[in-house]
Amino acid sequence: MPITGGLIAESLRVDAVLDVPLSVTRISRADGGDVDAGQPRTWTFIDFEVADADLELLVDALERALESRGGWYCDFRTAAETFVVFAGRSFRYPRRDIGGRAAAADYARSVGVPEAQLDWPE
Repeated sequence: MPITGGLIAESLRVDAVLDVPLSVTRISRADGGDVDAGQPRTWTFIDFEVADADLELLVDALERALESRGGWYCDFRTAAETFVVFAGRSFRYPRRDIGGRAAAADYARSVGVPEAQLDWPE
């Protein structure tokens, strides 16, 4: 299984550059934001794949590029692991690991991610 994930374009800081070779598999727009949490109502979803060799580059780039306000994160996964990346912090845990997911979710709540958005797939 390749590394697959989803990025919300609005989660990137203004002037941020995500210089990682991604294969975009789908782009869509929908109303998914929580305006009360400071997010725009309409989001641009970018589904992607990335090569194993670029995994750490992606994590590092996202930690620098994601907006720290508004409860933003990017999630992606391999066949064996789940990654949840926030501005300046990331979590990596075995897929379906309850403790790993709980740690990422607790941190997400602490930076303002609305409860309904703690829905990354395992």
